[in-house]
Amino acid sequence: MEQSKVKGIPYGVANFEQLRNENLYYVDKTMYLPLLENMSNYLFLIRPRRFGKSVFVSMMRDYYDIAKADRFDTLFDGLWIKEHPTPLKNAFQVIYFDFSLAGAGMERLEYTFNDYCCTELDSFIKQYKTYYDDTTFQNVLAEKDAASKLRIINAEARRKKYPLYLIIDEYDNFTNVILSEGGKEMFRNLTHASGFYREYFKIFKAMFSRVFLIGVSPVTLDDLSSGYNIDWNISQAPEFNHMLGFSESDVCTMFHYYQDNGKLRADADIEAMMAEMKPWYNNYCFAKQCLNDDRLYNCDMVYYYLRHQVLYGCPPDEMVDKNIRTDYKKLKMLADIDRGNQRENRMSVIEEIAATGSVIMSLKTSFPAEYVTDDNNFRSLLYYYGLLTMESSYGSMMKMVIPNNCVKEQYWSFMRDYYNRSFKIDSIPMEMEMMRMALEGEWQPFIERIAVAYRENSSVRDSILGEHNLQGFFKAYLALNSLYLVEPEVELNYGFSDFLLLPDKARYPETAHSYIMELKYVKPTASDSEVEAKSKEAEEQLQKYCADRVVKRLCMNTQLHLLKIVFRGAEMKICAETCSTDIR
Repeated sequence: MEQSKVKGIPYGVANFEQLRNENLYYVDKTMYLPLLENMSNYLFLIRPRRFGKSVFVSMMRDYYDIAKADRFDTLFDGLWIKEHPTPLKNAFQVIYFDFSLAGAGMERLEYTFNDYCCTELDSFIKQYKTYYDDTTFQNVLAEKDAASKLRIINAEARRKKYPLYLIIDEYDNFTNVILSEGGKEMFRNLTHASGFYREYFKIFKAMFSRVFLIGVSPVTLDDLSSGYNIDWNISQAPEFNHMLGFSESDVCTMFHYYQDNGKLRADADIEAMMAEMKPWYNNYCFAKQCLNDDRLYNCDMVYYYLRHQVLYGCPPDEMVDKNIRTDYKKLKMLADIDRGNQRENRMSVIEEIAATGSVIMSLKTSFPAEYVTDDNNFRSLLYYYGLLTMESSYGSMMKMVIPNNCVKEQYWSFMRDYYNRSFKIDSIPMEMEMMRMALEGEWQPFIERIAVAYRENSSVRDSILGEHNLQGFFKAYLALNSLYLVEPEVELNYGFSDFLLLPDKARYPETAHSYIMELKYVKPTASDSEVEAKSKEAEEQLQKYCADRVVKRLCMNTQLHLLKIVFRGAEMKICAETCSTDIR
């Protein structure tokens, strides 16, 4: 294929028509359109950010829009739906809102929302001008209130029997900003009784033949949707588990396409690339019935990695895109909602998840904003924001886990910021000491610096003492070094190591030292004999773990150090190397 005709990488592009017009790569999701049509006429779907939501609803808009009927063959050429069109193809006038563009600042709230909706409705009536008489056209443009514009359009569309389709991207963005910045009371005023936002949804319910809403949390709709049927929510429906995000097959096919067309090196090892990406971008599941199916990749991160391989012939130095790094602010928002007594409870949940990587919970499908800080609702929000994912059933509950290294970094970055509120910790010396730990085997300065920082942090917040907090603290700062994959709780020889620091040899072949660390905690009142018992327990576990074949394989060509560390309360009492072995 000519190089000029090779499809571009659609990193950061969310518009379906642009993808098709500019010959960008598109992972076909059109086969889900008939499935959606066979569900309720009114649907909403929740998925984390960067999972292809905007591209999908943009594709829906182009498929159902009657004004684009003459472009159907061009827009959908080569896609599944081209050969399997449904009766609803190009059958609607489409009203499309992207509420992330609604200007949801706390000042002039109602004005900015109304202004955005007016602009979109003016665009609607101009696009479908030939379907309406001039009086209706002029009345819509002259009206300054978006709700009134909707009523005018509705009345005339009903009279002429025009079916209308409402598609809203990020339907919850507007209210999520309010919830985080203004708190539950302002949110309640907005969405209850005569709140202006609720008034729009009353019109939506009566006006449209079909409605599709997509966002990242279930909070808004529960408050707005009095009388809406529960069947609207298809977020955990198994048939839609793979509708957004990329499967293993999707990613593999994409990479082979670029290799076959000369954009990736001919000798590029795609299997090795997949293995490198998987722990960083994969592992999402959105339906209980699909727990044993292939897990899903984050779309944007795959494009980020692929683009770097195409441009430079190597993986990115930072496996986490800087745009993703800012997502940890979602954790801050969730933790700080209505800053009150429950905040510490929420922080305890986050600390536990950051330390153990998992949590047992009942997943809530929707809940009013006034109960957003309740324990299970808060945990559920972490799932909806992509900060947890389904791993397995646990009776009537679910075991949720941190999906991958990309999300782990968000937790650890958040936790470091949280610890710094109590005691400022300079991370630069830590990073340099970890470099020496990886390259020269000098581990003592780094461990001692963490121990001092933990003691000082604990002196300000003595309520934080405990095994989970200690593990979380170590994990947050161990994660500063990109030369290692910090794997906590790895199963080795019928046990679980606290920390296995795996050298990232593919990217940093000069890493010469690897580590297994056993971190033990006893209460501040524990005796010396209890401390010694923990030390002996740690030593026995380390000896068992280092003989594991998994360790020998993952730590090949390094010097493996076995470290036992015992804390009594906030004080490190034992820090010693029990063994050092060359792995060949």
